[in-house]
Amino acid sequence: MSATSRIRNEALRSKIMSAAEAAALIPSGSSVGMSGFTGAGYPKQVPIALAERIEAERAAGNPFRIRVWTGASTGPELDGALAKADGIEFRLPYNSDPIAREKINKGQMEYLDMHLSQVAPVAWQGFLGPLDVAVVEVTAIREDGSLVPSSSIGNNKTWLDRADKIILEVNAWQSEALEGMHDIYYGTALPPNRVPIPIVKADDRIGSTCFRVDPSKIVAIVETDIADRNAPFSPPDETSITMAGHLLEFFSHEVKKGRLPQNLLPLQSGVGNIANAVMFGLKDGPFENMTAYTEVLQDGMLDLLDSGKLRVASCTAFSLSPDAASRLNNEMADYRGRIILRPQEISNHPEVIRRLGCLSMNGMLEADMYGNVNSTHVMGSRIQNGIGGSGDFARNAFISIFMSPSTAKGGKISAIVPHVSHVDHITQDVQVIVTEQGLADLRGLSPKQRAKVIIENCAHPTYKPMLADYFARAQQGGSYGLQTPMLLDEALSWHNRFVQTGSMLAE
Repeated sequence: MSATSRIRNEALRSKIMSAAEAAALIPSGSSVGMSGFTGAGYPKQVPIALAERIEAERAAGNPFRIRVWTGASTGPELDGALAKADGIEFRLPYNSDPIAREKINKGQMEYLDMHLSQVAPVAWQGFLGPLDVAVVEVTAIREDGSLVPSSSIGNNKTWLDRADKIILEVNAWQSEALEGMHDIYYGTALPPNRVPIPIVKADDRIGSTCFRVDPSKIVAIVETDIADRNAPFSPPDETSITMAGHLLEFFSHEVKKGRLPQNLLPLQSGVGNIANAVMFGLKDGPFENMTAYTEVLQDGMLDLLDSGKLRVASCTAFSLSPDAASRLNNEMADYRGRIILRPQEISNHPEVIRRLGCLSMNGMLEADMYGNVNSTHVMGSRIQNGIGGSGDFARNAFISIFMSPSTAKGGKISAIVPHVSHVDHITQDVQVIVTEQGLADLRGLSPKQRAKVIIENCAHPTYKPMLADYFARAQQGGSYGLQTPMLLDEALSWHNRFVQTGSMLAE
């Protein structure tokens, strides 16, 4: 079916134009809210046309840059194309594009890394300034002018509400059966008018299936037929399978202790190969009738739905391999009753996460012996991606879990260190740490007790003696106090040794 046949509002068909014509409506210096979340539902033609325009303007001696707001990461046709054209002055709230990352780390692009649940409220509060243009991919435009969302919702509701001008990409690649899968809640407000979010179960529906929009703000509609671009996941390797096994054993223990129900609590899983492997492990585990309240749906969670062990999944976007995305697209009608797509201000809302008691599972770059976690920065200053939704869930989850292999770079770097080089998640928000070496349950433990458990259970055997030695000496030299013993100079130099030698083993 063509995109034109999906534009069911006759009056709006007069707004159909080319991507280049639409891009010409975006002035330099604009703040542009674009759809997209983890490679799903992002505009694919207008950003490329805009990048071409930016390059042409620069060649003519007219510098042209914009401020880009999204839901989270997008695809190469958006972040990659605009970053390559040096067209992004400022970016929020998350980035995974390698070209943009390099510009951020070279200081050539300003980047605001945010908790994803906070983006929409901050935009409404006005701290980000006005939103000039929204560029949003949709699946269809209904007869009444309402918009059928695409494969991600993210912050689209907020962009459509706040923007002065709206450019729509109607993507015929997206399954028509997406209509009815979404739950768009319009009950959020700023203080003092906030009310409780009425979700008490993961499968509660509290909103409408479409976006409401002022048709007078729509200045352009571009027809597309381009697939979402997601990278394939690596098959679960021995390390990730082992980590998944530790978690399954932990969950079974918690059920036996009566701290978790037989079907667990709603699952939240961050993006990545390790989190995906945990979902694959749950497929063969003993738990039935599970639910998920998360921000993204990955291959492993889709397989859990297929197996019948996962009853329903609530999220804000898909984050699937190309094969899984094609499978989902072809069978969307079958999944529609078991998947709910919500705005990220709801999928990541602290109130709802706390009420439902989510089991939060996220990746990390490193953790220190006291349980602080760095999930974003290498050596404290070079950002990799961003905090994403991990903070929303970790601080409010029933159990917050962080996972990583115990080493990186072929064993040259330990993921367990005396003190992380950058703190994203403080020790009070981290309850369980998992590596392939084992699982450290930190609940109810003091800092020194945590250190012993983390070193013993999670550190690689190569680095365990070094960490134990550091901890022993820190306790002996604690002239400033022994609550959280630290040799600050040595903790910092721990990271420098990796840079200078490539491995602590050289010492």
